Amino acid sequence: MEVLKIATAGSVDDGKSTLIGRILYDTKSLTTDKLEAIETRSKANGFDYLDFSLATDGLVAEREQGITIDVAHIYFSTAKKSYIIADTPGHIEYTRNMVTGASTSQASIILVDARNGVIEQTYRHFFINNLLRIKDIVVAVNKMDLVEFSEEKFNAIKAEFEKMIAQSDYKDQNITFVPISALKGDNVVSTSENTPWYKGESILDHLEKLEAQDVFEKGQARFPVQTVIRPKKDEFHDFRGYAGKLYGGDLAVGDQVTVLPSLTKSKIKEIYFFDKKFDKAGRGSSINVTLEDNINVSRGDMIVKTGEEPGVHKTLKAKVCWMDSKNLVGGTKYLLQHGVNRVQAMVTGIDNVLAPYFSGEDASADALALNQIGEVNIKLAKPVFYDKYAENKTNGSFILIDPQTNHTAGVGFIQ
Repeated sequence: MEVLKIATAGSVDDGKSTLIGRILYDTKSLTTDKLEAIETRSKANGFDYLDFSLATDGLVAEREQGITIDVAHIYFSTAKKSYIIADTPGHIEYTRNMVTGASTSQASIILVDARNGVIEQTYRHFFINNLLRIKDIVVAVNKMDLVEFSEEKFNAIKAEFEKMIAQSDYKDQNITFVPISALKGDNVVSTSENTPWYKGESILDHLEKLEAQDVFEKGQARFPVQTVIRPKKDEFHDFRGYAGKLYGGDLAVGDQVTVLPSLTKSKIKEIYFFDKKFDKAGRGSSINVTLEDNINVSRGDMIVKTGEEPGVHKTLKAKVCWMDSKNLVGGTKYLLQHGVNRVQAMVTGIDNVLAPYFSGEDASADALALNQIGEVNIKLAKPVFYDKYAENKTNGSFILIDPQTNHTAGVGFIQ
């Protein structure tokens, strides 16, 4: 069964957790004990309705304050698909959490309160979706029941959001607008009679029709080697396979390939998925390949098609979302984790800090603070083979690790 990964975003009280809870309820994905707990808690809080936000807000602080703080992953299935929803916080101070939750998602739902329209936080949420190159976005205009399901109000919000879309530098997005009431269930799992003017699909119907393609964009094949397979059985004495996950493009038996960083060339001899052989492997496949030649390939090496080699450099420029309470400043040394490779790195300079509202950049900034996003220059201790993030998400992204604390300090997207 296909799996679709979805990120959610919304400001305080936009109803994000309620929307997820409503989807779980209407798809009968809530267990009996969970539903009973929601009913009991809702009555204790004095509500005459089920508070579906209780289905997702797991931390005590979240339940008490009615906000989302941490990233929660919610799983449910329909007859057509399995879904993983990353319930991410929308507050400015939790930008790093939203980036983390959305980084592996194929689709995104951005909530907008019908009473408030597009606000500052909406710009931030769309900016991050744009930064992460998330292709399919659902703009859920929530709480339509509080504006009497006004078509005029919905169209005004849609027009305002489309102005923001025009400022985006990522033009391959598919953006769908849906008027909903998460609390009442209008246009969430099924279409509503309260919006006869809306001719589109419910949120779930729309998600059901999305192709659950691999989160990484189609392009040139990148096969980072996770481990070398050498069975200890006599019948496989000469077997040498290379296991990992294939990104970007396809690989087929007979393809001419180059191993990085050694630049050694060979051909794909066999492709295995568990104990079965295949002539071809598609992007997103976890496979084991063998080569025609007995060459030196180790964990951390990358197998690519000959003629499609990525650049190999000791410097890079990247957009970095900073996740550490200690500011990022020029001259600081970090460990750069790129795929399975880890190299020493030094930040040589900060070009600017980006305003996550499509309002420009601050070129005078000399530091990145917690939750800020900026463009930085990095020098590496040894060459790394990488792509631009826009061309290959996996081979174009990295994390920076503080060598003193071993904490993830930032996440980067190579330009």
